[in-house]
Amino acid sequence: MKRIAKPNELISKAIAAKEASLILSNTDTKQKNYALSIAAKNIYKNRKNIIKINKREIARAKKNKINSSFIDRMFLDEKRIKDISNGLQEIILLDDPIGSMEEVKIRPNGMQVGKRRVPIGVIGAIFESRPNVTIEIASLCLKSGNSVIMRSGSDAHESSKILAEIFIKSMQEAGLPSAAIGFINNTDRKIIEKMLKLSNYIDLIIPRGGAELINLVKKKSQIPVVAGGIGVCHTYVDKDADLNIALNIVENAKIRRPSVCNTLDTILVHEDIAHLFLKEIQKRFKKNGVTMHVDKKANKIITADKLVTKIKPGDYAREWLSLDCSIKIVSSINEAIEHINNIGSGHSEAIATSSYSAANQFQNKIDAASVFVNVSTGFADGAEYGLGNEFGISTQKLHARGPMGLRELTSYKWIISGNGQIRK
Repeated sequence: MKRIAKPNELISKAIAAKEASLILSNTDTKQKNYALSIAAKNIYKNRKNIIKINKREIARAKKNKINSSFIDRMFLDEKRIKDISNGLQEIILLDDPIGSMEEVKIRPNGMQVGKRRVPIGVIGAIFESRPNVTIEIASLCLKSGNSVIMRSGSDAHESSKILAEIFIKSMQEAGLPSAAIGFINNTDRKIIEKMLKLSNYIDLIIPRGGAELINLVKKKSQIPVVAGGIGVCHTYVDKDADLNIALNIVENAKIRRPSVCNTLDTILVHEDIAHLFLKEIQKRFKKNGVTMHVDKKANKIITADKLVTKIKPGDYAREWLSLDCSIKIVSSINEAIEHINNIGSGHSEAIATSSYSAANQFQNKIDAASVFVNVSTGFADGAEYGLGNEFGISTQKLHARGPMGLRELTSYKWIISGNGQIRK
């Protein structure tokens, strides 16, 4: 059921967020961390109420026959709420980028020139139904001195709303402007297009969701956009791969959390190792209910089974977000690289190999935000990179690329100091 906002909710919250950003940009680290610590306690303290609300949304999703991978993204239990709370504690421990000086140099005339890290200002966050993202976004924006306007997906709107309300109250307890966190209580898709026109108040739009959302934002936004989240991720099993390593990283990348953007979508396997690898990976996939979408060559090797089907046009470009995996046999590393660069989304790509030259070639030629050697793509995550929670994973090359942590939510201004220098 759609929640209809008051006519001026979006614009009034955007104006208030802009004003609050001026205060937050000059708030010291100690006070920001204090607000985060209060939020961590309050979220865990209110876990029973959060779970109660989330259960209603999960029940409705099941009634509406929403697929299991989508429901997994919506789901909250005590462990996941504890993880959210712990994530805030991790943000507290991270260095505050605001105010740090970079590239400081003294010019020949004695003038000192350098860059100072500053907040972007007001960020517009548009995300689909993952309630934990509400807190990830709010906490990163707070620590980086930014205000944020958030618009969540409809399926987990109430779960996101209660989390946002707890965070906003925690801001108030810490003596910070609650208007810095604006949660739009409106799930009408039209609100997104209105939000994308508020260039006087919002400095950057970051959409986090599927291809439909990303494409809508890129097409309609009058505000700069950093987009990402679409992950068509590959693992290439090289002819010189250690078989056990290859099997382990492929299994982990596909099965650990099949509904997230860094999960494995396509396996490219060299023809010289295909028979050994595919026979073994089929056994592991079958135990976990993974459907294998195979090309003609792979189909000749793999044992016929209800979990094996022939690849269809367009399958290689699919972000499955489920227990499905495309499989293709290639004749060389060059063919694998060409396939990935033509079809991949620029998110996360991996190679399994014991060859230094193959690993080096893959790292140099693959065009992606994260390139892994003998590591599962499941590690494509801000926390695993030491960034704490992430705002999202950017698959573009400007302003940010890969997991967006605190530093990626900042800009800089030039600071020039002297003792009366004049230009001749």
